Amino acid sequence: MFANIFVTLGNIGKSFLYFKTMATLRDIKQRIVAVKNTSKITSAMRMVAAAKLRRAQEAILAARPYSKKLSEILGNLASSVEEDYYHPLLRRPQKIRSVAVIVISSDRGLCGSFNSNVLRIAGQRVKSGIQQEFPDAQVSVIAVGKRSVQFFQRQSIPVIATFPDIFQKLRFGTAQELAEIVLNGFSEEKFDHVEVIGNQFRSVMRQEVMTEQLLPIERKNQQETKKSVSGEQSDYIFEPSRGDIMDTLLPKYLTNQLWRSLLDSNAAENAARMVAMEAATKNSKDLIKALQLKFNNLRQAAITKEMLEIVGGAEALKN
Repeated sequence: MFANIFVTLGNIGKSFLYFKTMATLRDIKQRIVAVKNTSKITSAMRMVAAAKLRRAQEAILAARPYSKKLSEILGNLASSVEEDYYHPLLRRPQKIRSVAVIVISSDRGLCGSFNSNVLRIAGQRVKSGIQQEFPDAQVSVIAVGKRSVQFFQRQSIPVIATFPDIFQKLRFGTAQELAEIVLNGFSEEKFDHVEVIGNQFRSVMRQEVMTEQLLPIERKNQQETKKSVSGEQSDYIFEPSRGDIMDTLLPKYLTNQLWRSLLDSNAAENAARMVAMEAATKNSKDLIKALQLKFNNLRQAAITKEMLEIVGGAEALKN
């Protein structure tokens, strides 16, 4: 009688372990399904980012030669224009009292360390770097991109203007609006120094955070600006006068520099997102393999244990 009771209790305990094992197997199987679904999403996002990257890369590579040539011509003009020529964008304040920083981020996440890098460097520059370089200057920010807007709204830093949700459909008009704010503020002496901080597209695997001085435009050495890329001396014949051309080119130059920065950031964002989603897809596949191996091991152990229980029960009944 007592032997039958012990056998019954043993069977109950083994059944509990069996159901616990089955519950664990069910949980693992559900997790495998969830990871597979996530892998499909990251794979689709990688393909979308790759398609957007191709268009963004073509746009920035097409814009760079124009921007470079415009800078070369403008540098030649600025170095050789009459000394009495004046334009607000060439104003060089004796003392920097106000600094505006344009910080360009993305609108969305899931792009690795793209936003964290640019916001970390921008935060350091705004809070300490500018104060060391210009001790008496007041710092304000123009936030471009939803992540940049959200970041600086939580900081105790004045925000002049915000441009959220612009990268879904990037327009040249956005650069014109941004240039108008900068031009008016600099012309009215609301700020004396303007910088741009954003990611620059180098390659698919490499994006760098760059800090560039936008205003005031520096007059380069005349001998340097007369040298072309090949190192030969070059000069231009201008019609109408250099001053009239400068009046037209300087605002265009400002808009073009901002447009190039937006295109650079857009291409870098899509490259970072494609790399991040590719890494996430690879990690999910590795996780599926590990979970599948664990599932198979537990299932095999459960089958082996069940067989041993059957054999053990048969032997107990014989005795």
